Amino acid sequence: MNLLHFTTEVNDSNSVKNDFLCSMSLITASLNSGSNGNCYYIGNSNEAVLIDVGISCRETERRLQKLNLSVALVKAIFISHEHSDHIRGVSVFANKYNIPVYITDKTSRYCHGIKSELCKRFTPLCPVQIGSISVTAFSKFHDAADPHSFLVSSEGVNVGVFTDIGRICKEVIYFFKQCHAVYLETNYDEEMLANGTYPAQLKKRINGGRGHLSNRQALELFKLHRPTYMTHVFLAHLSQENNNPDTAIQIFKNYCPVTNFIIASRYEPTSVYAIHSVNRAVLKLPQQQIPAAKQLSLF
Repeated sequence: MNLLHFTTEVNDSNSVKNDFLCSMSLITASLNSGSNGNCYYIGNSNEAVLIDVGISCRETERRLQKLNLSVALVKAIFISHEHSDHIRGVSVFANKYNIPVYITDKTSRYCHGIKSELCKRFTPLCPVQIGSISVTAFSKFHDAADPHSFLVSSEGVNVGVFTDIGRICKEVIYFFKQCHAVYLETNYDEEMLANGTYPAQLKKRINGGRGHLSNRQALELFKLHRPTYMTHVFLAHLSQENNNPDTAIQIFKNYCPVTNFIIASRYEPTSVYAIHSVNRAVLKLPQQQIPAAKQLSLF
């Protein structure tokens, strides 16, 4: 497949950014990533979505402003699950700007304070259209009531958010194979976790199949299933105690030095990145879909 990729980091200059927004299919940035809060921006020149708002409304506003990203472009918020580092700021932010929040029934029971008229529902494998952006949710393993990850698509370019995943399942593999860019969880280094100070029960929660992906597990997913057109990998949700950004990024660079690897920090936002491909990919959903009211079963 003959693909031309633009891997440019968008300049802070508004004029330069506007030029990119006119030509690029999607731009994206992590506002924060980690156990202290998660929030990811994905959009184009007309609209954008946030995946989770796990930092305060004030901090979300501050970081969007720092990146010259307009709150007015945010047309929807999608919530992956109910843990506080994913929903901490959503009610205040959504209510203040009247932004619809897409969330499942089971997750909404733990997410309070959102105006009822702003609460919307999504169903796994049924794309939600937000202007020219399409957001598809899919099930995953995690210790939450009804956890999902998301693929965000526009003009044939797909950006995936793959965090808070206990182990690799067929849904994760299926959608990972369609991504031009991906937020990929590299939560912990296995040796650091094993030798660290966490109690045994917490260690088991992290690496027991419904917690998080290790550096090694994430690398195996990348090695075995990355598409040839994947240009950007944001290493996300790194543990403060059980991982090291330099360690995480180096193991990926050692394997594939031509891909853009970026640390999605727990302390500050990333830069804004433009994700583009001349040859458009068509979002493919599993051929055997089940009734909309049910989730696709895992292994």
